[in-house]
Amino acid sequence: MTTFVDRVELHAAAGNGGHGVASVHREKFKPLGGPDGGNGGRGGDVILVVEQAVTTLLDYHHHPHRKATNGQPGAGDNRSGKDGQDLVLPVPDGTVVLDKAGNVLADLVGQGTTFVAGQGGRGGLGNAALASARRKAPGFALLGEPGESRDIVLELKTVADVALVGYPSAGKSSLISVLSAAKPKIADYPFTTLVPNLGVVTAGSTVYTIADVPGLIPGASQGKGLGLEFLRHVERCSVLVHVLDTATLESDRDPLSDLDMIEEELRLYGGLEDRPRIVALNKVDIPDGQDLADMIRPDLEERGYRVFEVSAIAHKGLNDLSYALAGIIAEARATKPKEESTRIVIRPKAVDDAGFTVTVEEDGIYRVRGEKPERWIRQTDFNNDEAVGYLADRLNRLGVEDQLRKAGAQAGDGVAIGPEENAVVFDWEPTMAAGAEMLGRRGEDHRMEAPRPAAQRRRERESERDDPQREYDEFDPF
Repeated sequence: MTTFVDRVELHAAAGNGGHGVASVHREKFKPLGGPDGGNGGRGGDVILVVEQAVTTLLDYHHHPHRKATNGQPGAGDNRSGKDGQDLVLPVPDGTVVLDKAGNVLADLVGQGTTFVAGQGGRGGLGNAALASARRKAPGFALLGEPGESRDIVLELKTVADVALVGYPSAGKSSLISVLSAAKPKIADYPFTTLVPNLGVVTAGSTVYTIADVPGLIPGASQGKGLGLEFLRHVERCSVLVHVLDTATLESDRDPLSDLDMIEEELRLYGGLEDRPRIVALNKVDIPDGQDLADMIRPDLEERGYRVFEVSAIAHKGLNDLSYALAGIIAEARATKPKEESTRIVIRPKAVDDAGFTVTVEEDGIYRVRGEKPERWIRQTDFNNDEAVGYLADRLNRLGVEDQLRKAGAQAGDGVAIGPEENAVVFDWEPTMAAGAEMLGRRGEDHRMEAPRPAAQRRRERESERDDPQREYDEFDPF
């Protein structure tokens, strides 16, 4: 049964925003007390957060579809809908977030680091929020926006200071078990290690982490064996340790050829040329192993490697190796550029930047693309003529109508707002009224202008009483 997964595809869906509501306040003797529709709640976000206690992506391998909750719709009496709850997904330290094309979206390193994988939709405004001096009683509300949905790839790259690399059964797991408190599975057959093992080592005042990478074999960089699957785990390491088996029983292998093969696979994988290397000649507790170590040590030192003779079983040479690694790591940490706090850069838009574009396509369709027009389209209830009229007003104020004229659009031409796969298409009329002219002035509720006979009679009496000509006619004796 799989217990370690370091690459998964995650389908993240944020919550949808709640719809606003169109409502009119009503009470005794006051049936039309004005708009009181509340706003819809915001949809929940999908957030990735680094948790040190999480070491694998196994949970997302079994359950790859994750969705945050939706915002609740608004209600009358100016009651806003409840916001959707954010969905927080814990991921291991060192998780890289990529899109389907392989572009890096985020590199999550460090406890508490977060990334919003899906943005929740905005809640729609109720008619109380849409009311103004010109639009006193809107008979419509805005719809909530759908939450962001996208497919992302999570790839784990182990955060360790030291990586032990070498052939299967070279003794990497045994070495990490005696250098640290890690308890990896150890046995005398190839590919015992099926997942990277991580341990913590203390050498003097330096504390560092060490990882053994599952066995590399020729062709690992092209996907053979387990190498390609786990080579990514050496990318973050500060130093590489070649663990060479000096007591191998295979007649066609020797430590020098093993070293050359591993170096070739690292070269083909790329990006590791600048990492310092150390060679650990393992299993020197065996007489034949010590003899072979004595033979090849001069050649290794001639190549520029620092060589340490160790034995995981006899605990030989472990202190020298541990302190040598601590020195390299301390130097790497000292020379590492100091991380500066993130600077917040504000880049205001140009004064004449309307935030949309108008292009003419081959089929004669005028396509409008922009954040605001596309958002307004999503918020509009096209079953409500008044809401459509409000959309037309917004587009007109933004300058869409002027840009269509400049692009050569004529009455009756097709106009599409939004991307090709999800656009709203209509025949353009220069007034952009879209049928709302039948409603009179947009956004007004004619119920507020209902006849009031008593008030009308009172105004007529007052008008007659204040008319001087009427008094003269009544009292003229001739």
